[in-house]
Amino acid sequence: MTQGKGLIFDIQGFSVHDGPGCRSLVFLSGCPLRCGWCSNPEGQELRQRVMYRTSKCNYFNRNCRRCISSCPYNAVVKTGVVEQPITIDVSKCNQCGHFECTKACIYEALALAGKWMTVGELMEIIRRDMKFWGDGGGVTFTGGEPFHQHEFLLEVLKTCKAEFIHTSIETSAYVHTEKFLNLLQSVDVVFTDIKHMEPEMHLKGTGVRNDIILKNIRALAATDWPGLLVIRIPIIEGYNDTDENITATAEFLKEINLDIVNILPFHCMGDSKYKQLGIQYKYSDHTGPSLEKMKHVQKIFLEHNIGCFIGSNTPF
Repeated sequence: MTQGKGLIFDIQGFSVHDGPGCRSLVFLSGCPLRCGWCSNPEGQELRQRVMYRTSKCNYFNRNCRRCISSCPYNAVVKTGVVEQPITIDVSKCNQCGHFECTKACIYEALALAGKWMTVGELMEIIRRDMKFWGDGGGVTFTGGEPFHQHEFLLEVLKTCKAEFIHTSIETSAYVHTEKFLNLLQSVDVVFTDIKHMEPEMHLKGTGVRNDIILKNIRALAATDWPGLLVIRIPIIEGYNDTDENITATAEFLKEINLDIVNILPFHCMGDSKYKQLGIQYKYSDHTGPSLEKMKHVQKIFLEHNIGCFIGSNTPF
């Protein structure tokens, strides 16, 4: 990590699905999980990454070679294939800290995902957006995994709290419990996933077990923290959509006295990002669950007296 700075791979305004009101979303890089269905692969690692959009490349149309000649590590390699004129050798690209290829590309075919920012620089953007939020809006920190840049995020949250800015966070909760509970004292709304209740299945789908995640959710639910905790479940057919797993999740929520859950149907909107990164997306041919399936999952939660909202149609 660059001293005193955080790596932000995107900032989006006018969101109405990631906390109350109209909000700005701040995407922080770095995540300890490797969910196969992740829609933000450019934010998985705590480093800047070059993304290549073939649709904007003018290698053939205008005989452009600017990216190739600008790379000091010879990481940009021509392929001779019309559908993908160049490829990027990641092992060589990782040596670079200047990314001259993205500066040389005047057609924006090569773009850099991630920008190092100070707390002051990020707060300047957040303050700029405030006038667009209206009543009840704020800022939501997501990723990646926001806790992966714990110290930077904590400073930003403290600043937001001092300026009475409403804050939300979207987290996997895969973090040391003390850090988890401490940081959330400066957060108003927490969205956290339960991707699977069975530890080995969680490991298979995300690369980590769920012990820490469930421990942290349980710990937060047991405190007198005054904020709103919303459990989210991405419904992935063939992975976590069985009645047994949904019932086990509902029973866990009842056990710790949580009564709200938000189920999200799988989508493959991140497919193009994998292509831009030169990474194979194993869920590219995967279809999302039907509305009938989502309503069936909802019914199980309702039978356990847990309010269940489907997709983005929520009051929060």
